[in-house]
Amino acid sequence: MSPPDRSRDITQPLDRLSDDERLKAGSDHLRGTISQSLIDRITGAVAESDTKLMKFHGMYQQDDRDLREERRRQKLEPAYQFMIRVRMPGGVCTPAQWLKLDELARAHGNGSLRITTRQTLQFHWVLKEALRDTLQGLHEVLLDSISACGDDARGVVCSVDPAMSALHAQVYALARQASDHAIPRMRAYHEIWYGEQRIAGGESEEPFYGTTYLPRKFKIGFVIPPCNDIDVYAQDLGFIAIVESGRLTGFNVAIGGGMGQTDRVKETWPGLAQVIGFVAPEQVIATCDAVMGTQRDHGDRKNRARARFKYTIDDHGLDWIKGEIERRLGFALEPARAFEFTSNIDPLGWQQDETGRWHLTVRVPSGRLVNRSDIHWLDALRALARVHGGTFRLTTNQNLVVSQVPAARRTDVERILRDHGVPLNEPASAMRRDAITCVAFPTCALAMAESERYLPTLLDRIEPMLSRHGLSRDAITLRISGCPNGCARPYIAEIALTGRAPGRYNLYLGGGFHGQRLNRLYLENVNEAAILTALDEVLGHYARERSPGERFGDFAIRAGYVTAVRDGPDFNTPNQRIAPPRSQEQRHAEPAAG
Repeated sequence: MSPPDRSRDITQPLDRLSDDERLKAGSDHLRGTISQSLIDRITGAVAESDTKLMKFHGMYQQDDRDLREERRRQKLEPAYQFMIRVRMPGGVCTPAQWLKLDELARAHGNGSLRITTRQTLQFHWVLKEALRDTLQGLHEVLLDSISACGDDARGVVCSVDPAMSALHAQVYALARQASDHAIPRMRAYHEIWYGEQRIAGGESEEPFYGTTYLPRKFKIGFVIPPCNDIDVYAQDLGFIAIVESGRLTGFNVAIGGGMGQTDRVKETWPGLAQVIGFVAPEQVIATCDAVMGTQRDHGDRKNRARARFKYTIDDHGLDWIKGEIERRLGFALEPARAFEFTSNIDPLGWQQDETGRWHLTVRVPSGRLVNRSDIHWLDALRALARVHGGTFRLTTNQNLVVSQVPAARRTDVERILRDHGVPLNEPASAMRRDAITCVAFPTCALAMAESERYLPTLLDRIEPMLSRHGLSRDAITLRISGCPNGCARPYIAEIALTGRAPGRYNLYLGGGFHGQRLNRLYLENVNEAAILTALDEVLGHYARERSPGERFGDFAIRAGYVTAVRDGPDFNTPNQRIAPPRSQEQRHAEPAAG
């Protein structure tokens, strides 16, 4: 990466910056006291400052919240453990890597792997004394967890389109190059986890990031229309592939997306990326540098709640930010080119690419891979990895693709999966097929309500009403996050729940089916009974009065349940974001608004 262009924020006195900025600056390039914390056997935790630094190393300290109260009564410390997130650009994994991931999950991860909405895998339940063994095991198969978390460029995501194998290979190669280019140089990682010696020298360890790295996390994604499977508008920096006459000509550049908001902080909101121009494939890496450099030097380092790139754009204006990006590039972006999205969900089942190979997309509910009484997920995929000659691909919708299968091996793949109970048929409803969630309880420290564990129960209660209204096979996106941070990308779903307290959620309606529009708050801080009553009414109205081909989110706006929004401060202004529901009698008596 190019040397940093020092700015007013980076050069300000540390006492005028946030606590996190001062911690990074004084961490000796992310070493902190992590090595000392790891050998402290009195506690299962690490020092508080090290918990923040270890995010850059790809892990979060957590505890089992199901046990928290009982352990408190017994005067024991929380049941501390760690989540490790693997850096896996584009979600591509070889069978050899899968076998190692499986081995580590069984040895150190409580027999569980989880596909994330960032197209990678997470280990949960890893104890402090097993961290080194886990990371060294990943290293054996050329995997790591560098910058999978932290104030840096997170794992780079990439469209998974099995029917476009050659194009996917081109875009995936760029995604992987961007990931390898954008991660911190992280000598601390190799010293702490691999036992390498510190190298003395005068050159800067972080020629791009400096001592304070980025103000907040930064997400990059590559998408191949017409399927917006990565939700490119939710990325800080998105590259939208433009294909003309079957050839990749370049990418439209979109900047400023982000799903997170801080609970009850009105100055924060989810936002959608905006397309600012077009670049050629060979200009992608320079564009990453220019955009990330702009955020590094002009992002808010005083107020962490306002430190994401979307707020930098809001503070300076899109035109100024675009001009700054072009100044760093040394050339003007070309005008954006035409493209179209039609969906953001994964097509399940078999698809054939242009080479004749086959790809099987398997639905994995909430991305959780664990051996259960009815489905032995880990055993199935281990057996498959032992004989599969292609690759595995993870999707940002938490599903798994068995890729590059010869036609003659299709029945073998299906047999292995079915022998272990993995269902290959469509679920009871399209909503169940496409729903995604964050982890939430019991491991996430930020969760306010259930998410992953609640989804099956919620769907069991929604599906009868879908059947009653004749909507079982209609694709309607549902997403649940256990808190307002939005890890399941809820704010662009047609129906979304975000947790407020145990058993209570905000209900959002009206997102765009292909991720092009934010939803809006419909009911605030309500229980399941209120959610089900509201959904029954709105879904019934949709079934009766929708226009041909009209999506549920579009109907929710047309019928007046919510008003359309893109992003900005008004997202958190109650009088503007909550559309007062009409009575049932009014809705039935009045024609739908045009």
